[in-house]
Amino acid sequence: MAEAGVQAPTRSRVLFLLPVIVFVVLAGLFVVRLGGDDPSRVPSALLNKPAPAFALPPLEGLVAGGKPVPGFSTEDLKGKVTVVNVWASWCAPCRQEHPLLVDLAKDPSIRLVGINQKDDPDNARRFLGTYGNPFAAVGADSNGRASIDWGVYGVPETFIVGPDGMIRHKHIGPLTPETLPALREKLHAVLAK
Repeated sequence: MAEAGVQAPTRSRVLFLLPVIVFVVLAGLFVVRLGGDDPSRVPSALLNKPAPAFALPPLEGLVAGGKPVPGFSTEDLKGKVTVVNVWASWCAPCRQEHPLLVDLAKDPSIRLVGINQKDDPDNARRFLGTYGNPFAAVGADSNGRASIDWGVYGVPETFIVGPDGMIRHKHIGPLTPETLPALREKLHAVLAK
């Protein structure tokens, strides 16, 4: 009987500690997963693959230098390093990153184009009129189909497409002064190839 009395407290201690141990293990996993990676780095199935096939009409009524700003298609992404930015006038983070895109567009070695996602053309033109138009071409993705084909989770997202038409980098979320140097590094790496 003495043995049974000794085992009972040991079992009850183990049963008492089991939920605590499980909690500590789960909490440790959450801390490692949440603190370890940059949340904007979501794997993309399109990296190092050709840009999806698409043809977007121009943003209705958008003019620069007295000429209509064209839409663009998959074929227009070939021959030069292109930065593709998916944006919308209703997107608050798009407003925050826009000055960085205006600055990025000053680099003559790249071409910056925009996919205007599910936006009212008047609002999109007003947005670019207010903040400046950094885009050499703006494709109107009124139903969001092209954005889905690009694997866009939400606006803004930015892609680097090599001169061969292959997607070389994807940045999820707004560009910031902190993330822009890394994007420029990726751009220079693609340009050097």
